[in-house]
Amino acid sequence: MRLFLISIFISLSLASNATRILIPMDNEQKNHLKSYGIAFWILKQDGEVNWLLNYKGGSFMMQFSASLEKECRLRGVSYEVISEGQVTEILMQIAKPDVNMELVKLLKAPKIAVYSPKTKQPWDDAVTLVLTYAEIPYEVIYDDEVLENKLPLYDWLHVHHEDFTGQFGKFYSSFSNAAWYQAEVREGEAMAAKHGFAKVSELKLAVAKKIRDYVLGGGFMFAMCSATDTWDIALAADGIDICEQVFDGDPADWSADRKLDFSRGFAFKDYKLYIDPFVYEHSYIDAMQGTRPVTEETDVFSLFEFSAKWDMVPTMLNQNHTSTVKGFWGQTTAFRKPFIKSEVLLLGDNKSLNEARYIHGTAGKGTWTFYGGHDPEDYQHQVGEPPTDLNLHPNSPGYRLILNNVLFPSAQKKKQKT
Repeated sequence: MRLFLISIFISLSLASNATRILIPMDNEQKNHLKSYGIAFWILKQDGEVNWLLNYKGGSFMMQFSASLEKECRLRGVSYEVISEGQVTEILMQIAKPDVNMELVKLLKAPKIAVYSPKTKQPWDDAVTLVLTYAEIPYEVIYDDEVLENKLPLYDWLHVHHEDFTGQFGKFYSSFSNAAWYQAEVREGEAMAAKHGFAKVSELKLAVAKKIRDYVLGGGFMFAMCSATDTWDIALAADGIDICEQVFDGDPADWSADRKLDFSRGFAFKDYKLYIDPFVYEHSYIDAMQGTRPVTEETDVFSLFEFSAKWDMVPTMLNQNHTSTVKGFWGQTTAFRKPFIKSEVLLLGDNKSLNEARYIHGTAGKGTWTFYGGHDPEDYQHQVGEPPTDLNLHPNSPGYRLILNNVLFPSAQKKKQKT
């Protein structure tokens, strides 16, 4: 009985001193991706998460609770139970003016929308894969919801690998006879007719403008692959027919290049278009046009280091346990630097190829982030391949960048003492 009472006393003493749980995000972490899900789980319960920028790879610190400790164990997330004294030491280290670290409070679970069509295939979207794996809830919306002005209901919008120019990904030459491609065309044409548009390109332009207004009003937009450049192109080509007859039934305007208004887009400038439907490119923006002198082994990009105390936004978006990330292909793989607007912030690039992979900017009251490529753990993704099994990639640096963006709207932008 005496030993039993001593055991209870020790347990209670440990619990009283165990004021916080620290989730390290450096190479000690067994599952980086599910760690974001833990942070989101706390926020959903109206809890607070301290994001320790550049401390052990961008660690999370939260108030200790038995339920949180149990959740970390269930999800296979590495964690440390730390005392108040250890918390003080960490905060003192972060506060040093000569140390590139900062504490950002996460206060609210963002409501997440994924813009995605009903014909989406399992291999189609890295963001839905990682949100599901990390156990972060989201809602799927599409043209109906956007045109019905429902975007303001959400804090964060991911744009599926869409072609906002109305050219169906420019897959015509390779897949025009494929059942999935024909289903996509039928769905697009039916949706356009439903909303009173004569062409899919007109429908997609209207949607692109709604998303633009969402960002200008304070929304957070994250886009990958072809949803990046085609969205910008659609806005710049407003009022110009850039779709050839196989896409919309009438000829394109082959003088479109000199009519583009780059001021309407967020990210790109001075590019020319590929109007030919048999060319699998939309414009000069994508670095995959031509030959890239890299192999799968040498195709990498580097993340920029920012001042955590002065440039918290890009620092948050770049939190990782490595500064070098494997490259990966997509309908839009990377952005050629000469066609990126000067005000755009480069987050990750390959200097030797003069291309950016990961860029960010502000517009109005909101922000946007573009990430080139399709699947961070599937280098040369092919149509019809099975979806990536993230159980095999729990520490993926490329997927971490996506989840940094998911948590970004939760951040309290003004620094406070804990």
